[in-house]
Amino acid sequence: MDFSFSPRVEGLRQRLLAFMDEVVYPREETYAAQHAAQSNRWATPPIMDEMKRQARAAGLWNLFLPESEEGGGLTNLEYAPLCEIMGRSPIAPEVFNCAPPDTGNMEVLVRYGTDAQQRRWLGPLLDGAIRSAYAMTEPDVASSDATNIRARIERDGDEYVINGRKWWITGAGNSRCEIFILMGKTDPDADRHRQQSMILVPKDTPGVTLVRPLTVFGYDDAPVGHWEIRFDDVRVPRENILLGEGRGFEIAQGRLGPGRIHHCMRVIGLAERSLEALCARAHARVAFGKPLADQGVVMEAVADSRMEIEQARLLTLKAAHMMDTVGNKTARAEIAMIKVVAPSMAQRVIDRAIQLHGGAGMCEDFGLARAWAHSRTLRILDGPDEVHRRTVARVELRKQVSAHS
Repeated sequence: MDFSFSPRVEGLRQRLLAFMDEVVYPREETYAAQHAAQSNRWATPPIMDEMKRQARAAGLWNLFLPESEEGGGLTNLEYAPLCEIMGRSPIAPEVFNCAPPDTGNMEVLVRYGTDAQQRRWLGPLLDGAIRSAYAMTEPDVASSDATNIRARIERDGDEYVINGRKWWITGAGNSRCEIFILMGKTDPDADRHRQQSMILVPKDTPGVTLVRPLTVFGYDDAPVGHWEIRFDDVRVPRENILLGEGRGFEIAQGRLGPGRIHHCMRVIGLAERSLEALCARAHARVAFGKPLADQGVVMEAVADSRMEIEQARLLTLKAAHMMDTVGNKTARAEIAMIKVVAPSMAQRVIDRAIQLHGGAGMCEDFGLARAWAHSRTLRILDGPDEVHRRTVARVELRKQVSAHS
């Protein structure tokens, strides 16, 4: 495996790095100040639109999307180092129109949407004019097993009627969110993996109720947030079904393809920035007569962090390479591995940075507390660690049986 960057990818990397230095990092404080001054916490601060216009003009737009002419046409392996750069700032993915859950929803519409669905929803999403949400997780079942989903999607003439409760629906309350992709059951009596369907539900449809924003270790993550939603006799046209009844699992697997490791790529960038903060603090502070950087325990923290980041990056690149060359199914063990390894690594690195910052690390002066909270959610977000470990173990056990049979 050759992980060197092609001339095109290296060019994009350098342009992204320069854009982050010149546009994104200097405006993080402006973004936060504008958001704090708004009466509506769920409205996007105006500085975001300015940065998005600059990113699009610079040709750094929709880089995640390989299939569409609107995208970057990059492989997973090519996109990985770019996604890592975006992950260094909490606001950067949206600046480049590469933020979840929009990325996954755009992939769904590109691959499975009808022409009419694409005209109505995909175009505005690709333009960054609207945002979207993905409504799958439910409060009353273990949603790590998607066959447990209880929300009902029932055909009634030329309409579908939707009833159910969803939660942890990222971005649903944002003032620019206009469309949900909802997963529910159309046929509870069908084969276990053919019971579910996905359907497009406009946010302003009667019967859709945003119940409450949920906090993550005390953070509400506004203006995006994560919401509990109730769907009570919500009626949408039958044309809103995606791909057809019973195809929900098929779509979910397609949606979770590249998106399965985008989070890993971004959190490696977050870990890198946290290690930089750790090192800067170590050089700036003196304790017991010498700089923290000269203390053996600090040097050990720096060394462990660097080694763990490199290991996680290499495993992510391997998984991306396999997804490109042999497909997601063959790469399922590597995908599962990195979903466990990357967030756990980031947690450890960020925790060391917090420890070295002392009290300053636990407040928002350096962004480390929020970074830790974000990395912790990733160990549940795309399936809990236990589910991914189960996948790795099953693949390994089958491999060992085959090798010795």
